[in-house]
Amino acid sequence: MVQKTPPKAQTKTPDGDRIAKVLARAGVASRREAERMIEAGRVSVNGEQITRAALNVTDKDKITVDGKPLDAPEPPRLWLYHKPTGLVTTHKDEQGRATIFDDLPEDMPRVMSVGRLDLNSEGLLLLTNDGGIKRKLELPSTGWLRRYRVRVKGRPSDEMLEPLRKGTHVDGTDYQPMIVSLDRQQGANAWLTVGLREGKNREIRRAMESIGLSVNRLIRVSYGPFQLGQLKAGAVEEVRSKVMRDQLGLDGAKPDAAKKDRPKPQRTRRKPRP
Repeated sequence: MVQKTPPKAQTKTPDGDRIAKVLARAGVASRREAERMIEAGRVSVNGEQITRAALNVTDKDKITVDGKPLDAPEPPRLWLYHKPTGLVTTHKDEQGRATIFDDLPEDMPRVMSVGRLDLNSEGLLLLTNDGGIKRKLELPSTGWLRRYRVRVKGRPSDEMLEPLRKGTHVDGTDYQPMIVSLDRQQGANAWLTVGLREGKNREIRRAMESIGLSVNRLIRVSYGPFQLGQLKAGAVEEVRSKVMRDQLGLDGAKPDAAKKDRPKPQRTRRKPRP
């Protein structure tokens, strides 16, 4: 008589969400940064310190970060920020340089940047209080077009720019095809409009150097459907919840909840550039 093998016991999926996801949604940090905080022993659940992110939690669990209770997550919010040159896009800089977070209005909640702009780049940077939005906007699969106004030293021609349109390989790194147009020549410099769908470190600068051009000014003017427009350097502007729902497919704050007891961030004023 053949003995039948008993069916495998079904594993029940734990209730709740992963702890790193909950921390990210609360605006503490991105999910990856939250995992590092957990590994460093900075997070406790129900009074017990945890060091592994493989844990699901629910609303009933009491979570603390650095000994402070985790606030209830705010509705997802998104801001446009005109990053000036001379600021780094990190919360803390090892070299002591000023960061974009030093430049934001004091009544802004804790926010994270969507991607980065390097020290000498300027223009549109998206900020959010929600780790899920940050991750969604940064995913390569999103493929949103980023447009830049780029000033280069030299006299580029369409023929010279053609390799960038086909995709280039520079110092071991492959760059996808760019949309590049020559706008005008201005003395020893030329202005270009560049569009790309990925955001590798110093991508435009390195690609331009590979064809003999030196970038001396780089301004991001759009990120997907979001435009820099007339936003002044150092200023922030919140994206309306309806626009978030329409453009991101996410539920932003409900209009009434978004307006209740929420101070409007004031635009920072900076000295005009010489």
